Amino acid sequence: MTRRLFGRYVVAAALLCLAGGLTRAATLPQTVAAVKPSIVGVGTQLQTRSPAIVFSGTGFVVGDGLSVITNAHVVPDKLDAARMEQLGVVLPDGAGVRFRPAQLVALDREHDLAHLRLEGAPLPALRLGNAAGAAEGQALAFTGFPLGMVLGLHPATHRALLAAVTPVMQPSLNARRLDARAAARLQRSPFSIYQLDGTAYPGNSGSPLYDPETGMVLGVINMVFVKGLKESAISAPSGITYAIPVRHVQELLDR
Repeated sequence: MTRRLFGRYVVAAALLCLAGGLTRAATLPQTVAAVKPSIVGVGTQLQTRSPAIVFSGTGFVVGDGLSVITNAHVVPDKLDAARMEQLGVVLPDGAGVRFRPAQLVALDREHDLAHLRLEGAPLPALRLGNAAGAAEGQALAFTGFPLGMVLGLHPATHRALLAAVTPVMQPSLNARRLDARAAARLQRSPFSIYQLDGTAYPGNSGSPLYDPETGMVLGVINMVFVKGLKESAISAPSGITYAIPVRHVQELLDR
């Protein structure tokens, strides 16, 4: 009984710390307990399909509790409208999962971000940190669904060090490696991206990257450096992950 009450106290204390202006630092276990209720799966539901719910990535709740941020590449390009396929979020529900429909309200393909809106009751929301609040060498954490729903919808947390702040696109080493797509990317305005030494997996796309002491979101996991084939990202992860800085999330929400 004492252990159960203590566990409830830890969660309540962490939630109070996040909601009350972050006046004091929390331990990582306290922060994770407060962050997890804001983590959602992103996918589609089609009742005539088996399985009916298909997971495509991770998302997290911000703002008024009805806004969800994820990666643009997590959102499908097309839905099967004729068969009433729906975009939405996937939430743990006891031993199973439940689906809540959502609308895509804003898309930022350049920074690989998407803003979804839910209807109904709000969910616990994370707070966005200062755009200049991340520095090289800083300890960070991210929470998401690295293996999707393969082992059930259970958020997993990974530590990460901000290894470098680098341009999102590096020029090719020689002209032979320049194709039409690479040339088009080089013509865009460059922006910085966070390189992390944490191990993420394809299902982590859209996971919030946050300060372990405050839970303030500083970035969004958007890709993993893959050695060889995509399938090898699970069996032989590279340990190099990238995240989009939080200022681009705020810009998307301000649209």
